[in-house]
Amino acid sequence: MKRNFFIGALIWIVMFSSSVSAKQIKIIFATGGIGGVYLYYGTQIAAIITENTPYQATAIQTAASIDNNLLLRDKTDPEKGIYFCETSLPDSAYVAYTGTHKLFKEKPAPSRILWMMYPNYLQIVTTADRGIKTVKDLAGKRVSTGAPGSGTEFTAMLVLKAAGVKPDSFKKWEKLGAKESTEALSNGTIDAYFWSGGLPTGSIVELATTLKRRNKTISFVSIPKDSDVVKYFDKNFSGLAEPGVISKGVYESKSDTPTIRFWNWVLAPKSLPDNVAYDMVKAVFTHLDQLHRAIKPASMTTAENTAKFIGKTTIPFHPGAIKYFKEIGAVK
Repeated sequence: MKRNFFIGALIWIVMFSSSVSAKQIKIIFATGGIGGVYLYYGTQIAAIITENTPYQATAIQTAASIDNNLLLRDKTDPEKGIYFCETSLPDSAYVAYTGTHKLFKEKPAPSRILWMMYPNYLQIVTTADRGIKTVKDLAGKRVSTGAPGSGTEFTAMLVLKAAGVKPDSFKKWEKLGAKESTEALSNGTIDAYFWSGGLPTGSIVELATTLKRRNKTISFVSIPKDSDVVKYFDKNFSGLAEPGVISKGVYESKSDTPTIRFWNWVLAPKSLPDNVAYDMVKAVFTHLDQLHRAIKPASMTTAENTAKFIGKTTIPFHPGAIKYFKEIGAVK
């Protein structure tokens, strides 16, 4: 009798401890700035996780990818149950994980992939009357390369390097986020800006509408498949970037524009417990309808689109995520 009572009490203590522990866990999603997709995507998945798991999840505004990888690395505190997850461009996550970026050389980011979000398209935005057709045409112009610490800025600098264009050659060099860049182009204080985001990006849709009212047409800088930029990314970031097209119907531009695109990732720290990662992924993927309704680019967030990358990335997938995708039969 005493033995049964002891076992029952022990089970109750373990269950109670697990419950308290789960409630104490805080998931913080580092996302991006106003005007981009990351912030809204992160807010939605945080809400889904909070509503459908024992964990409290929130999303915070950041400068995006590089900043997010720093937060994942430096602010995660397992002893306090605090885990910084993130949305990120793959090239930014790659250099953070491998320590090939100056900010991560001494201490790489211990990241693990949870799932694929949607493809980010490099969008170098301008107007048809500026006469900017190629990356080389940006020399001598007023250009924004993205917010400091953002994945857009990191990609922009790589693109310029590949094309042989130095930022010092700009007539004016700005470092603005998505919302600030659209306002600057609309107001005529810059000629073009870099943005890496899903199609469509809300702030660019608004910009196209504003320009149309002023009898101007939005335009995008072309990056053809045979360009030095594509060759550079193929050589240095094999498997992370691929050719893409900004169709003219997306923003009512005059023509389709070839560019490069990258699949965005949701990442977690290696220290995130397997069961927590599993619960998070299961919650999101069993409520994809909610995510798809809220975020248009999120229609590309599917188990099939994630499964085809498992086992093929430099950054490993989190074991908790793999368990879920195997459980539903997406991977063997």
